[in-house]
Amino acid sequence: MSDIQPSQPAPAPAADVLDGLVADWLTMAQVAEMLGVSATKVRQLTREHQLVAVRRLALREPGIPADCVQDGSIVKGLSGTLILLADRGFSDVESIEWLFTPDDSLPGRPIDALRENRGTEVRRRAQALL
Repeated sequence: MSDIQPSQPAPAPAADVLDGLVADWLTMAQVAEMLGVSATKVRQLTREHQLVAVRRLALREPGIPADCVQDGSIVKGLSGTLILLADRGFSDVESIEWLFTPDDSLPGRPIDALRENRGTEVRRRAQALL
């Protein structure tokens, strides 16, 4: 008998779980235009956890949830929350999933609470994560 295992189908990209949570995605170029900066600066902002991006098959490049930008700026409190999540070992996909999943204790989604200037409540919940 051979030790070779039958091939398994390739798993769908992890970002596909986000399709049901995030309604609108923006490209790096779109976010750059909205923020009035270069696409290079947007990539830097994602590396620094000021913004979060994941590769999207439909975009063929990393996508940023549209709700992360509001009135020509990054949503207030988003970067602090992303840093907290990253410090707790969250990947970018997991961070987006957490931000866009409804939380009955807020109530609503953490991203909506941030957009409503309720960042303290969101960061408190992020700090409590294991």
